[in-house]
Amino acid sequence: MKCIETVIRPIKLDQVKLALDGIGVAGLTVSDVVGFGGAESDYSTRRSGDFLLDLSPGIKLEMIVSDGMVEEIIETIVRHAYTGEPGDGVIFVLPADDAIRIRTGERGDEVL
Repeated sequence: MKCIETVIRPIKLDQVKLALDGIGVAGLTVSDVVGFGGAESDYSTRRSGDFLLDLSPGIKLEMIVSDGMVEEIIETIVRHAYTGEPGDGVIFVLPADDAIRIRTGERGDEVL
């Protein structure tokens, strides 16, 4: 199993979500995030204590998937999140050692 985390532009969420659903991604967590990275984008200024931070809004998608789906998911995200402009986002692929469904006690690939 793998954990795929991606940060994309907010305007691309519906398109990416529909495409992932179309290839059989069974579960997805979506969060509003702000941050900065290697590219300039649509920055907003936020006050955090005594500091002003220039942060770009984004949408973070997280999913746990079987190893066999990883490349198709990456290709789908890239195809549907792409604008060609700085700030299109990033994808991280991490190992997922185990998954446990709380209600049933199922573990591993059975949870997916």
